[in-house]
Amino acid sequence: ELSGLVRRAAGPATVEDPFGSTDLSHLGMRSWQMPVMLRRPGPVAAPAMSVTRVRHEEDLRGAERAVIAGFELTRFEPYRGGEMFPMALLDEAGVDVFVAHLDGEVAGACVTVVANGLASHYWVGTPPAFRSRGVGRAVMLGSLAPLVDLPVTLTSSRLGRPLYESLGFTAAAPSTWWSST
Repeated sequence: ELSGLVRRAAGPATVEDPFGSTDLSHLGMRSWQMPVMLRRPGPVAAPAMSVTRVRHEEDLRGAERAVIAGFELTRFEPYRGGEMFPMALLDEAGVDVFVAHLDGEVAGACVTVVANGLASHYWVGTPPAFRSRGVGRAVMLGSLAPLVDLPVTLTSSRLGRPLYESLGFTAAAPSTWWSST
């Protein structure tokens, strides 16, 4: 079934296999592993810069641009507002988008999802121009603040892992990712 979905995809396909049980190499897809990390409930420090929950389209577009730049998602260029983060995202129960502001600009963003007593972080991104300035830490702290009573998961890149470990996340298991070109 998964092979059929990938073959029918209109563009590039990315698949996460958290159990490491799927081989998609026959489709010419490349694979890599990233750790799924868990943070147990507990308090967090205040962020060192302004972090806000997105409520308006202007900040949602800023979050979208920050994530596209932070992950170098060239398939979303030229930029078309709302393609990655549609306005309807803000109306989804349990979903929140957070942005960190630095020097009057959106400098980082992330998405959180809460369901069934568990929270997860997605798309934690900082554009290259704002890296190594505490933006990633700030957006994580600001977005973790409303989640201190819940366990929180995320999938970490190699570069993000030290930050997440410093915030109390520990690696729980590897997850295999597959991507077409």
